[in-house]
This record gives sequence, C-alpha cells and structure tokens, in this order.
Amino acid sequence: MSTPMSRAPAVERLPFIDALKAVGSQFIVLHHLAFYGPMSDWTYPLAPGLVGWFSQHARMAVQIFLVVAGFLAARSLAPDGVLRSERPLTLLWQRFVRVSLPLTAALLLAMVCTEIARVWMTHDSLPAPPTLWQFVAHALLIHSLLGVDSLSAGVWYVAIDVQLFALLLGLLWLGRRLGWVAPLLVVAVVLASLFHFNRDSGWDNWALYFFGAYGLGALAFWLSRAQAGRSAAVWLAAMVLITLLSLALDWRTRIALALGVALALAWAHRSGWLFTWPRSRALAYLGRISYGVFLLNFPVALVVNAWFTRYASPDAWTQTLGVLVAWLACNLAGAAFHHGVEQRLAGLGRARRPAVPLQAMAPDAEATGSQRSRK
Repeated sequence: MSTPMSRAPAVERLPFIDALKAVGSQFIVLHHLAFYGPMSDWTYPLAPGLVGWFSQHARMAVQIFLVVAGFLAARSLAPDGVLRSERPLTLLWQRFVRVSLPLTAALLLAMVCTEIARVWMTHDSLPAPPTLWQFVAHALLIHSLLGVDSLSAGVWYVAIDVQLFALLLGLLWLGRRLGWVAPLLVVAVVLASLFHFNRDSGWDNWALYFFGAYGLGALAFWLSRAQAGRSAAVWLAAMVLITLLSLALDWRTRIALALGVALALAWAHRSGWLFTWPRSRALAYLGRISYGVFLLNFPVALVVNAWFTRYASPDAWTQTLGVLVAWLACNLAGAAFHHGVEQRLAGLGRARRPAVPLQAMAPDAEATGSQRSRK
C-alpha cells in the first residue's frame, strides 16, 4: 500500500504536527506564566482553578513534543526501519549544531533579560548571575548531567532532545551492523524505559527516562507506514497493550498522554490527515516558531513580570492584564527570534546534501511532577 509518506518530500510541512506543536507550545508558555510570579500570584484569586491547572498540569504538554520528535526522527533516519546513512556521527553533529547554536544565542538574550528584570524586581524566579562555566556547560548541553544551575527555564529539554536523538541513532546503527531488525532494539529500550527508568525520577537527566514516550513516537511512525493487514494491527495492539501494562504497574498520566499522542499520529499518518489537516495558517505559523517561543518565553516573561511589579498598579485586574501582555510578548519574541536568528543559523547545521530535518523541539514543560520547573 502506497502511503502519503512514501510520496512526500522530506522538507514539506506537516499540518497535523504543526498544530500539535502550536497547541503544546502555548500550554508551556501558560504554564510558565502561571508557575512563576509575581503577576500570577495576583491572578490566582480571580481564577484559582485555571491558574492552578496551568501551574501544575500544563507542563505535561512536553509529552507531545517527545512523541512528535520520535516520530519525525524515525521518518528521517530510517523510514523503512533501516538506518539510511552510513555516517551516524555526522548526523549527530548536525543535530547538535542545529539546536545548540540557537540555544546559545537565546541564552545570551536570556541573561540580558534577567539583568533587566533584576533592576526592577527581587524575586526567587530570577536566576543567579551567571558564570562562564555555566554558559559553557549549557552550550555543550551537559549542564543537567553535571548539576549546573540552569540559566533559563526549560533548557534541560534541549539536552534531552539531543540525547534521545543520539540513543535512537545508536540503536538504528547497531541494528544495521548486527543484521538485526533495528525497531526490535527500539522496542526493547522502550520497554526498559516504561517499566523501569521512567518510574525512577533519579534518571530524569538521561534519555532512558524519556525514551518510553520518544520511542512510542518512532514505533507509531513505523507501524502506521506498514503494509495494511493483520500484522500491522497486531503490532499496534501490542504497543498499546504493553503501554497499558506499564501503567497498570505504575500509573503515570504523562505516559498515558504520550500513548494518546502516538496513536493520534499513527492514525493521522495512516489516513493522510498528517499532510492535509488542519488547514490553519495561524496554527502552522505557531508550530514553525515553537522553538523560538520555547527558548525565549521565560526571560521575556521575567521582564514583563518585573515591569508590572515596578510600575503597574498592584491589583488583581492590572496584574492579570500583565499576564496577557506577557503571553503576547512571548509569542512576538519567539517569532522575531525564529526569523532573525534561528533561520539564519539553521544553515550551519545542514549538510550540502539533504540531511536530517530539525525534529520537534519541545517548548519548555515538565515531564512529571518530580521534574523541576527550572534546573
């Protein structure tokens, strides 16, 4: 059976995925605005249920990006389950460059924003003044592994994204070298993550903790691309059953959400909706700028918080207006960063020949209640 994916060019937009990224990124911005005060402290009495939900639960939107990233990685690296490239280290380097260069630029802006905010307010959400080692560790994406304090909320995800990409790439390379079916290696590591590593928050600086969700995305791609028939349905049912068994052992809402996103992607791919729905320019655009929004939403929100704390009236309605202003400012800053910085740097991470497309970047969120909001 010929699927839309088999005919689709690698550089085309995927409206369904753009929509997922757009919605997820907005949940993450709202999570930050609710979690970090002081404006949200004033807003809370007006809508305690809503602010509380965004503060505690909207962070699980990171599961959307984990699953989407796994889905896109499988599509670009091994659409038929076999690693296409014979130069995996080149692919890994390209991936590192394409996410770390925009991150480094964003961290410079974040440090400036933090110092501006520090002039106008004193608050525990302000990161401490940075050191050179902090900055270098962030640029190398090893800050979480070394226990280095974060310069901005959410940058832990960028490091995890590269770790996950490297782990999947390594499994695909190993499967190819040994003559085994590489997706079976992915299944094995997904099982290890779901039944062990993801149940222990001590692993949440490592890819193995998150590979359950990421691997579900990869498996969703391969199973949705398989030839129609009983075998594909059986394997899809097995994926669902295994995930449900892990949840019966230890319920995790984040994993249930990841399974739901994986099934939605598999269905959208199989039906062709991945390429055709929704037809919304707004969602498509928000999806495209989601990485820029992810990188800059926290420092921009800090500046708006600080300005309203220093100059605006200390009442609930005025400070709630500040939350709305911050939400808009985060998206405008993300759009400006996407066009002015991210796109300009993207070419440095590409090979001369078509290479791996930028995977779904997760705007910041928490994967679990034990995961810290800012490392």
